Amino acid sequence: MMESLGNPPLDLVLWDGQEIASPGKPPLARVLIRDRGALLKLIANPELAFGEMYTAERIQVQGNLVDCLEAIYRALPRADHGQIAKKLLAPFNGPLRNTQPRARRNIHHHYDIGNDFYKLWLDRDMVYTCAYFPDPAMGLEEAQAAKLDYVCRKLRLAPGETVIEAGCGWGALALHMAKHYGVTVKAYNISKEQIAYARERARAEGLDGRVQFIEDDYRNAGGEFDAFASVGMLEHVGTDQYQALGTVIDRSLKDTGRGLIHSIGRDRPSPMTPWIERNIFPGACPPSLSQMTQIFEPFGFSVLDVENLRLHYAKTLEHWLERYEANIERVAQMFDPAFVRAWRLYLAGSLAAFRSGDMQLFQVSFNRSGQNRIPWTRQYLYSC
Repeated sequence: MMESLGNPPLDLVLWDGQEIASPGKPPLARVLIRDRGALLKLIANPELAFGEMYTAERIQVQGNLVDCLEAIYRALPRADHGQIAKKLLAPFNGPLRNTQPRARRNIHHHYDIGNDFYKLWLDRDMVYTCAYFPDPAMGLEEAQAAKLDYVCRKLRLAPGETVIEAGCGWGALALHMAKHYGVTVKAYNISKEQIAYARERARAEGLDGRVQFIEDDYRNAGGEFDAFASVGMLEHVGTDQYQALGTVIDRSLKDTGRGLIHSIGRDRPSPMTPWIERNIFPGACPPSLSQMTQIFEPFGFSVLDVENLRLHYAKTLEHWLERYEANIERVAQMFDPAFVRAWRLYLAGSLAAFRSGDMQLFQVSFNRSGQNRIPWTRQYLYSC
């Protein structure tokens, strides 16, 4: 089993007290396997079973959980993955086709579990995507505000323009665009709780005349706009729906239109970790850059700029995990122990994935081919 993980520097302790020492390097943590059944599940399908057994407390980690998971991620490139076994398990580990009804169920599973839960560990504007840290010492609130403005600058927004946003979360970006850049926004989302929150905030801030929050699938979007924005939605779209997304962008943008897609990604096409896909983000599939081009190439869009904010997401997750742990007693009052452990593992594992380079964060700016109203340099992004 350890060979299948690349022999990470971890000690294993079995239910009978037997210890299997880390090969070579000093161990970063000890992994306690509480019963024979847990061990057999780990051997059969480690990518799925580790999360399931940890959540059920049939596996425990002594030491820093993030360091333990980062050690596994860093060891995996040299692992014997067992290609035959992976092919046999692929039908059980992979995502399903992301139809509109399934997309709605998937989003409900993750985002409609209660705004009060997310308020415990997100920033005050409820931004659940990678922040932007011009200074790594920034606080989370300041860095999320910096991210919202960074996206607006990349889109080169001007007063009076119109914007379509696909997947608007709790509405922070759309409201920021309207308030600080004088644009009108039509924002789509299929999460009932997020849309309700966003509409209430728009009314409270007097922006409901300039921002329209629509509870509907992005594939049903209509109208013509100056700019398209999607921040943190592409991970949920599924590669089989990229042509549908490209079609929406194509019919939505004016001839002078431009857009930005911000998404978790991978260095090469790879499936989502099965445990995350099954228990945290059903239907999730972070794309590689080559896969993202399927959105642009068939419709004559030109990619203008690609930026990888991987370390910014690692820093964001540090803040989220710290806040989650600081509020763990309140989380435990809202959910059962398995949920508490699952979300600790999800946040810690995501932090480890971004630190190790297993996950990336891409911001891709684009416009229609042949459009010459584009900046000569990237200076406009930083002179603010």
